[in-house]
Amino acid sequence: MTTNVLFLSTPKRWAQYQAPLMRALAATGLDFQLSEDLPPEEVEYIVFAPAGRGVDHDFTRFPRLKAVLSLWAGIETVVDNPTLTVPLARMVDHGLTQGMVEWVTGHVLRHHLGMDAHILGQNGTWNQIAPPLARERRVTILGLGTLGSACGQALASLGFPVTGWSRSAKSVEGITCLHGADGMHQALACADILVLLLPNTPATRDVLNAETLAQLPQGAVVLNPGRGPLVDDEALLAALDSGHLAHATLDTFRVEPLPPEHPFWAHPKVTVTPHIASETRADTAADVIAENIRRGEAGEPLLHLVDRSLGY
Repeated sequence: MTTNVLFLSTPKRWAQYQAPLMRALAATGLDFQLSEDLPPEEVEYIVFAPAGRGVDHDFTRFPRLKAVLSLWAGIETVVDNPTLTVPLARMVDHGLTQGMVEWVTGHVLRHHLGMDAHILGQNGTWNQIAPPLARERRVTILGLGTLGSACGQALASLGFPVTGWSRSAKSVEGITCLHGADGMHQALACADILVLLLPNTPATRDVLNAETLAQLPQGAVVLNPGRGPLVDDEALLAALDSGHLAHATLDTFRVEPLPPEHPFWAHPKVTVTPHIASETRADTAADVIAENIRRGEAGEPLLHLVDRSLGY
């Protein structure tokens, strides 16, 4: 029997993913058909990377559909789709994880070492002030999923004291793990550098607001490579303007691309990076997609299934 796989995305992404997916699916030994144009009644698996709001797609058009396999780690644009009743898997792959580890580690070190002052120039002033050692700079990561845990462990291996916070109790080697409301307060209070890696759900939106920002130490730095809606933009700008925060380096935003008129662009204490902290890599993502299709056809549990009740 032929397994029919529909690539549901843009022509640009199809050109990027077609060859890696063909290679990865062929390696499974399955007899398969992969296309961006299949009759809806034949589709069994959808590789999904919506150009817009996935919640607007009508999945009832696919009567034989077994699973939707997202190419993105974030699935907030599709998780609430009422027509999606089959299993939904999000993307977790080592290429995406490594990309996030590199971005987070690079920017933590940048702020820890005070590299901006040297890069931007010192106007002939010889300020021979050495930074503290990593063991003296506390890092907190909100979100201890695959990405948060990997970033935390990488930073801990460099000597940073790392605290991680999650909604429920977790144990990650090398990281002091906290959870719940009390844990959030403790995690923020010890964050010289705060990294946001929570999913975008109703419970996490505006998690960094005026109240929580005030709990950070004076002179703290915020990094947001997670999701834009985690941050109350106006509250963040107010904390920067007041001097409570030293800097914010932001990779994700409520509206993307970030509008040219947004105050983040011109603010002297904000660094904008254009959602590059971690991109899904076609070669590594294809292996994850193919493995899930193999599992589905073998009657095995799918990897990285989304819990609809939690939204991730």
